[in-house]
Amino acid sequence: MSNSWRLARACALCLVIVMAGSLRGGQNAEKGPPNARAAAVIDLTGYWVSIVDEDWRWRMMTPAKGDYASVPLNAEGERVADAWAPAKDEAEGNQCKAYGAAAIMRIPERLHISWLNDNTLEMDTDAGMQTRLFHFDGSKWQGGAPRWQGDSVAAWERQFQTRGNPPRFGGPLPGKGGDLRVFTTHMRPGYLRKNGVPYSGNAELTEYYDRFDFKGSAYLIVTSFVKDPQYLTQVFVTSSQFRREPDASKWNPTPCRPLWPLAARVSSGKN
Repeated sequence: MSNSWRLARACALCLVIVMAGSLRGGQNAEKGPPNARAAAVIDLTGYWVSIVDEDWRWRMMTPAKGDYASVPLNAEGERVADAWAPAKDEAEGNQCKAYGAAAIMRIPERLHISWLNDNTLEMDTDAGMQTRLFHFDGSKWQGGAPRWQGDSVAAWERQFQTRGNPPRFGGPLPGKGGDLRVFTTHMRPGYLRKNGVPYSGNAELTEYYDRFDFKGSAYLIVTSFVKDPQYLTQVFVTSSQFRREPDASKWNPTPCRPLWPLAARVSSGKN
C-alpha cells in the first residue's frame, strides 16, 4: 500500500470521526432541557400585586360611559362602546366581560403563578377569580365555545447579553435572562375597559412577561398587544407592572364586579 493511499485513508477516517462527533453533539443539543419548567429563563412563580402608576382613572374605577380616550377604536368600536348598558351585562350574566384575557392584567389585582405541570404555567387572579393556562408544548384547548381567557401558547425567549450592565448593577448573568412570550386567541368578546370599550371574539393577544430584581424586590412587567381589526384601527399596547409578595397572606379572591359605585352614579346620570 503506497504512502499516499495510507494518508488518504487516514484523512478519511479522521473526517468520519469528526462528523460522528458533530452529529452526536447536534443530537444532544437538540434535546435540550426535558420540559418548559426546566428550561425556564426567569422565575415567574409566586404571588404578585398590581402597581397602578398610570391610567388611574380607567383602572381604579369604572370610567364614565363614552370615555375611551387613548384606545384606538374605529367607528364601529365607538358605536359599541357608546351603547354600553351595564344593567344588561349583569342581567345576562356577563359581569366578567372586563376580566377576559385581553384586559385582565389591567385590573387592580393579585396574581398567583405556579406550574400546573412541567409544560403548563397556571396564572390565577384574585380579581374576578380567573385562571389562565400557558401551554409550552404547542398544544391548546380547541373546540367548543370560546372562553374568557381563551387559548394560550407560550414560549421562553432567551436573552444572550454580552454588553450592558453587569449582574451587580441589575444586568443578567452571562447566558441567563429572557422573557416569556404568550399568544392568546379563541377568546369570548369582552371589554378592554369596564365601561364597555370592546374587543371581539376574533381579537389576538400577544404578551411579553419580564422580571426585574432591584434592591431585594422582584418586579414583573407585562407588555400586551391587542390586535382586533373589527374594533381597533391599530394595535392597542399597554404595559402593566406587578411587585412580588412574600406569601399568600393578602390573597383575597373575589368574583367579577361589573361596576364600582361611582361609575353607577356617573353612567346613570345621578350625582
